[in-house]
Amino acid sequence: MATGTDTRLTLAAVSRRSLVATFGLLQATAFVAAYSLDRPTWYAYFLVGSVAVTAYALDGSPFTVATATVGSLLVVALGLPLFMFVARQSPSLIVEKALSSEVHRVLYLGVYGPLLAAVVSLVLGVPLAHLLAEGFPGQQFVESLVDLPLVVPHSVAGIIVLFGFGRGGAFPSVSVLGSMVGMVLAMTFVAAPYAVNTTREAFETIDDRLSYASRIHGANRWETFRRVTGPLAVRGMITGGVLAWARAVSEFGAVAVVAYSIQFFYPPAGQRVTAQHAPVFVYNTYLQGGLDESGAVAFLLLAVSAVIFLAVRYLTDDGGVGGMP
Repeated sequence: MATGTDTRLTLAAVSRRSLVATFGLLQATAFVAAYSLDRPTWYAYFLVGSVAVTAYALDGSPFTVATATVGSLLVVALGLPLFMFVARQSPSLIVEKALSSEVHRVLYLGVYGPLLAAVVSLVLGVPLAHLLAEGFPGQQFVESLVDLPLVVPHSVAGIIVLFGFGRGGAFPSVSVLGSMVGMVLAMTFVAAPYAVNTTREAFETIDDRLSYASRIHGANRWETFRRVTGPLAVRGMITGGVLAWARAVSEFGAVAVVAYSIQFFYPPAGQRVTAQHAPVFVYNTYLQGGLDESGAVAFLLLAVSAVIFLAVRYLTDDGGVGGMP
């Protein structure tokens, strides 16, 4: 039997959902109108103004109104280019690119290669993240080494990978330049910090008393990790893997240096084919075919990435995996 509190919470949730849906519909209508009139600047003004009015209606605090208004400026900077990008696409050109076997190979490689990099980042990064969460002598040096790819220019990252694993590098018998191995290494180099840092934060949020209770009941460190800390950090691991995958999907500079074009086994064709990582292919399409053709390919890559990203987020949402009941 529902209580009064449950009823109020349900009504509040419905009210919030209705408000969000109404606000979103209003924004979509305003953007379509401004775009139809070829006045996208009007929509930018409308967005900022509508956010300020909504904040005032919901809260009324000058502080909330000010922060919402200033924050909406960043939303304009991030969202308006994306809206314009989607609105200016040619449906016929998108269909043409979507039916192209060359684009199919690029999209397959653009998802499959980053997935391998994300798996490698997690397999090697989770143990390191656990150690960093517990702490050890010299930890600051290791932390700096893990975070270094975040500040290294992308093309420099590719050069570093070639020096480390290319000819005369750590594994001279492994072909790196222009190979799937090199592509995955380049992606792992730039994506691993996201997997390690996010997983580490998940381990750090776990109450130490849970591990202590497991140990005093006879479990060793491996059993404690497998039965207690590991399952509690699963959501953080998955989030780190998704972020690493997303970072690898978007990588251009390092991949362009290490593996500009690669040969790989393409299951639909049943043989090895040659293709480029999606960002590299989009750039080449832009140079050869212009903004419209590159935009169509970019739209397809964005759509595929968004669907996968949202699906994983949905499956790992509250009540999905990890966490305490």
